[in-house]
Amino acid sequence: MKSLKIGHVDLDTSHPQSWIPILRELGHEIVGVFDGGTVYPQGYAQEFANKNKINQVFESLDEMAEAVDVAIIHSCNWDLHIQRAEPFIKAGKSVLIDKPMVGNLKDAMKLREWSNQGSRISGGSSLRFAYEVRDLLSMPIVERGNIHTIFVGCAVDDFNYGIHAYSLMCGIGGAGVESVQFLGSGVQKMIYITWRDGKRGILSIGSQPGYLPFYATVVTDKKVHHIQVDSGKVYKALLEAVLSYLGGEVDNPPEPIPSLLETELTAIAARTSWMKNGDRIFLNDLRIDDPGYDGAAFGEEYRIAKIGTGR
Repeated sequence: MKSLKIGHVDLDTSHPQSWIPILRELGHEIVGVFDGGTVYPQGYAQEFANKNKINQVFESLDEMAEAVDVAIIHSCNWDLHIQRAEPFIKAGKSVLIDKPMVGNLKDAMKLREWSNQGSRISGGSSLRFAYEVRDLLSMPIVERGNIHTIFVGCAVDDFNYGIHAYSLMCGIGGAGVESVQFLGSGVQKMIYITWRDGKRGILSIGSQPGYLPFYATVVTDKKVHHIQVDSGKVYKALLEAVLSYLGGEVDNPPEPIPSLLETELTAIAARTSWMKNGDRIFLNDLRIDDPGYDGAAFGEEYRIAKIGTGR
């Protein structure tokens, strides 16, 4: 893998801190950071840069776009992702968008448009590329069997963290989700997912008293496979999977944008279903005027949880 010049955009979450050592281990250079202030006060970006031995704090995204090969966008307010990505797309640079990539259909369509125009975009939840998923899917069919039913879950919340469970589900089941239906709530929300090829899945997501690992039970026509993902390895799995494509070394993405975005669209359809008392929602019927998940509201909640009400 060739060495890439990488910039980190928005330092809201723990991911920039966690990813930088992995990126350096893989041979890449962190040339600078930019922070828009959603979570942390002015001056935090310089503190972060000093702590992580990064030479430059960029004052604008246009300035960063001139200096990097790849921008990694970490904004906890997913409604900012299109705005943050646009200067890099216009400059012909690659973009990795952290999870959730988008929170509504309109933004998903913009990423599809850019991808169709030749822009190199990837990202989403690292669970999509987990080693355990790769190992399962790489097994010979004669040994693994044909997948027909998948049960997946995690805890914490419906979307910002719940998207990991959707990604694990879609990573195992593949592209082609047809419809989503909210089944009801017990301790967590239960979501029923159908694929056009006949596969079925049940998702258990949302807050609960204790933390849960990322897990999946996969039923095939030959046997049952159980997965518990090692969360300590998922970031490296993601970065290894996408950076060769984003760096231009290979032509084909590890997962095309329409397939990646199907994860977020499945979650958006689930939201629509529980708002409509369990109606079956087809992904093809999602509406561009549906506001989806509110990224700004989540960003404010996240800021308060991280640093309190003050700035």
